[in-house]
Amino acid sequence: MKNYEILEHKADLKIKASGQTKEELFFNMMLGMEESMKPETEDTETTRRIKIESLDLSSLMVDFLSEVLYLIQINKEIYKNIEFGKLTDTEAEGELTGLKVERFGEDIKAVTHHNLDIHQNQDKTWEATVLFDI
Repeated sequence: MKNYEILEHKADLKIKASGQTKEELFFNMMLGMEESMKPETEDTETTRRIKIESLDLSSLMVDFLSEVLYLIQINKEIYKNIEFGKLTDTEAEGELTGLKVERFGEDIKAVTHHNLDIHQNQDKTWEATVLFDI
């Protein structure tokens, strides 16, 4: 199974991600978002804790990605892993680990709710499609 793919879109960035679990789905969508920013990393390792509460699973996906994007931009870091301590339909808690970034090749302005889709397939795998404002 492919972790994520960039879908064609006229003006923005559209990513479709999948995973065997919700944790893997959130991680793969995060990686797709980050790798689309084309970071040039340094050797300095970093760790950040996150905790998010939302109304439902769709909102949680947007809020999670928005929080990660905020941390990326404020701290000039990119995260290559997340260990979830908790992930439900309304809460995400975990520890991000990654590297400091020298510069980004592309910028993402925001994570949007526009045409957001997150669902579990009949085979129990998860899929999501998210549109990012660039």
